[in-house]
Amino acid sequence: MSVNEASPMVIMGKVVAAQGIQGWVKVQTFTEYLDSLLDYGTWYVGNEQAWRPLEVLEANVHGGKVLIAKLQGIVDRTAAEKCKGMLIAVPRDSLPEQPEGEYYWSDLIGLSVENLSGESFGIVDSLLETGANDVLVVKGEGSEKLIPFIDSVIKQVSLKDKMIRVDWQADYLK
Repeated sequence: MSVNEASPMVIMGKVVAAQGIQGWVKVQTFTEYLDSLLDYGTWYVGNEQAWRPLEVLEANVHGGKVLIAKLQGIVDRTAAEKCKGMLIAVPRDSLPEQPEGEYYWSDLIGLSVENLSGESFGIVDSLLETGANDVLVVKGEGSEKLIPFIDSVIKQVSLKDKMIRVDWQADYLK
């Protein structure tokens, strides 16, 4: 079974390795809190073209850095190793609604970034959590820019137009 466009998925993590011999997998999460993925009883495993729903039989935080999970149908280490590299997602409509001005990281990844002068910086590749604030990692024409995700810099986020406008100069942090 796969999920179609009518039910968009939000990528929440990635299987990074097998754990033990009984079919457990290690999952790197892309969520703000390591244990946020534990709120969902079914994970969709696969890639952006095809997802397979798998019931989470058991899961917990392991070593403070990853989750380990036992998923329906993954019965041994060989099956778990075949999952390495697969993405973990949940249906978009299962996520809580965000307050005005707050965004899921997955909504920001892939958006174009330009400054107030119209200079394009590239596309948001990922985000970093620094403790003080989140940082956009923007990749464009052979370069990478780190732009703080703070009110004084982020002037507009348009999910509809897939664009972030920033008060940031092209020569900052070259």
